[in-house]
Order: sequence, then C-alpha cells, then structure tokens
Amino acid sequence: MRCVDRSLVIQLTCAAQRRCVSEAALKSHTEYLWFKTEREHEYINVTADVERIVAASTIREGLVLVSAMHITAGVYVNDAESGLIEDIDEWLEELAPYRPDYRHHRTGETNGDAHLKSLLIHHEVIVPITAGELDLGPWQQIYYAEFDGRRGKRVVVKAIGE
Repeated sequence: MRCVDRSLVIQLTCAAQRRCVSEAALKSHTEYLWFKTEREHEYINVTADVERIVAASTIREGLVLVSAMHITAGVYVNDAESGLIEDIDEWLEELAPYRPDYRHHRTGETNGDAHLKSLLIHHEVIVPITAGELDLGPWQQIYYAEFDGRRGKRVVVKAIGE
C-alpha cells in the first residue's frame, strides 16, 4: 500500500500496520554554533551542542543537518578517541600539506591546504532524529574540524521533522 501526502509532495511507504499519516506537519528549528579557535587546526566535539538543539526543536522524528558555513572547515562523524583524532590530523596533513606554492596563494591568501582539507572531510553531516534524540551509533560523535583558525566562524544546525 502506498500513501501520498499531497501537502508535502512526498511518497510514503506505509508501515506494517498499514496506516498512513496524512497531512504530516513538518517543522524546522535552526541554531548556530560560533567558534573562534585558539589554534590553526582544531577538532571540537559538538555532539552535546547538537543534542541540546535537537531537544529544543521538539522534533521527535526527522533529521538534523550540521554544516560548517566556511570553506576552510568541516564537519564529520567518528569516534571521540584522541589517538584517532591525531591520526586524522596527520592523514589530512599528508594528503594536503601546507605548501607555499598553492595557486590559491596567488590571491594573497595562505590557506590553500585548509581548503583541500575541508574537501577531504566535507562540510556537513546529516544525522537521524529518532524518538527526539540523535540516532548515532555507539561510538559516533559529531565533530567540527577547523583548518584555518583563530577567527570567528559558524556552523548551522537545522533540525527538520515531525
């Protein structure tokens, strides 16, 4: 059995109970996290901040987007283990080391490596919200990764759902 909620133009597959939700009311809640790191490279666990924002949203079922709003930062999900974080930092430095000869530096900037590191980590994650809470795996945490620090930057956190 397939249901169509025309107000949202979303096709839903009905659950085993064969009941359909009609006129599902989606809502959203947006907050921003601001950072000014002390070091050029930093990895900040933002899981508790995202949990607080999801709780404030009152969304029970949905998704939360966590997205760095700068092109020299990233957001990722992984383990909160210090050795792994150091490994990630070393891996990124091997793949995109600081060098004075990046073409981007011709603009007067000196952060070409930070742009490449951001591409490798990516700038956002989407995490499920189930029963009003983040639905992460047992070791998963959400991190903000800064590659060109010491200035103000922000992350948008947008929860969407019912």
